[in-house]
Amino acid sequence: MAESSFSIDVAAIRERARAKMTDGPVTAGYGRSAEEVVGVLNDVLATEIVCWMRYAQHAISATGIDRAQVSAEFAEHADEERGHAMRAAERISQLGGQPDFDPKTLAERSHTTYRTFDENDLKSMLEENLVAERIVIESYQEIIRWLGDGDVTTRRLMEHILAEEEEHADDIMDLLGI
Repeated sequence: MAESSFSIDVAAIRERARAKMTDGPVTAGYGRSAEEVVGVLNDVLATEIVCWMRYAQHAISATGIDRAQVSAEFAEHADEERGHAMRAAERISQLGGQPDFDPKTLAERSHTTYRTFDENDLKSMLEENLVAERIVIESYQEIIRWLGDGDVTTRRLMEHILAEEEEHADDIMDLLGI
């Protein structure tokens, strides 16, 4: 079986790059609608912001005998969720979109909900965050499948975020003893 050699038309690539400079990183090889991806990422952004707010609120409000350990975990997860939001916002901007940080619509666009509990109810806080992580995991798996090879950069971003969300779920399961 003969191996095929790799060949590209660099002159044509250079010409297209110069002709469409205002498209930034979205080239002719981009296999998705940038507008659609921006819309999906704005929902991811909202989801990550809501998760950050929920974790931060739980970290601050938690009391009880296991408070230190649970609160530290919530604070760590909150920081990571904020980081996810910022990375999604940066990608939206790279694709020529506007990150939507509008507080009026965050809860509507988020895949998860923002729920608080009595400060002594650490178990409910943990369970609510585990449910949220499971929602995010399934949602992000769907987004990754949808992106496929059409937007490898966004897919990799989502895969990285997904891996951290899976770690969050595992951490919470450990704290719940399940």
